Amino acid sequence: MIKIRACRNCKNITENTKCEKCGGDTVLEWKGYLFILDPEKSLISKKAGITSQGEYAIKVR
Repeated sequence: MIKIRACRNCKNITENTKCEKCGGDTVLEWKGYLFILDPEKSLISKKAGITSQGEYAIKVR
């Protein structure tokens, strides 16, 4: 079974122990899910500080 992880730094969701976007450590404890298609037009991505397309956690512990 694949475990989905989230980066502590940028909140990117991944299956790896290191984040592909920032190189930070990832954890299994996270909540919420954001899927950003167009960060330039998305009000939610601007509020969350997300600048690139992808899948993100809302809260990472």
